[in-house]
Amino acid sequence: MSTPETALSATQAGRRRLSYPMFALAVIVYLAIIQLGGLLMTELTGEDDFLSTRAVFYGMIIPLGVALAFTYGLIAYLGWTRPVLHDDRPTRPWVRVVPIVFLVAIVFGINYSALSDKGLLYTLVLLIATQFVGWGEEGMFRGIGVVVLRDHGLSEGKVALWSSIVFGAVHLTNGITHGANAIGQAIMVSLAGYFFYLTRRVTRGNTVNSVLHGLFDFTLLTGTSILIDQTFYLGALLPILLYPALAIVLLVKRHSIEPAPAHAA
Repeated sequence: MSTPETALSATQAGRRRLSYPMFALAVIVYLAIIQLGGLLMTELTGEDDFLSTRAVFYGMIIPLGVALAFTYGLIAYLGWTRPVLHDDRPTRPWVRVVPIVFLVAIVFGINYSALSDKGLLYTLVLLIATQFVGWGEEGMFRGIGVVVLRDHGLSEGKVALWSSIVFGAVHLTNGITHGANAIGQAIMVSLAGYFFYLTRRVTRGNTVNSVLHGLFDFTLLTGTSILIDQTFYLGALLPILLYPALAIVLLVKRHSIEPAPAHAA
């Protein structure tokens, strides 16, 4: 008879394990590539913002692309392609509200007028750059991070908690360029990490959350960083309102995320 232990062993067969210190080292390398690479590109180009196509390419595409290659290279080396890209822990159907709310905020939150002013090339380069962010961060934290925590036997609740806390904590490194504002960002990012974790679970993989993550960052940038006249954009409120709205829903429904026990059905 198959037991949970034997099923777990079968799932882990043929792939390497990653200790907590080694996972921490992987995260540090990932962050170093982005932060130091970004600073190097800024020094070489002399541009410290993302208001031009050239600045986005050198300041985002290059360091984020290298970090993305590192993440998926590590996944391939560990033999974790399947557990990273596929999730065998379902949730109840109502959790689909999480990616749906994200999609609504993205569609109505993008500043299409500002993008039109910046041009098609700029828009495409920024879109690619933010997808690098989404796939890289989801691969590292909802992919590798979740698998590491599960391999160490944590309950799914603790997997959600600690993967989200780690995700938020690493954004404190943005203090290098953003100062004390990085603290508030880290708190918000931890909450977003939990939303992306639930998206991974309900969509049974790491693809939808990666795409949504990138599009969400794209939306935030179009509503703030690239406005030519820096006037207030009403659509920028939608991504901000997403956090408390989903937090309230999940607080109320927190006990009905996991599938109902078979005997209850």
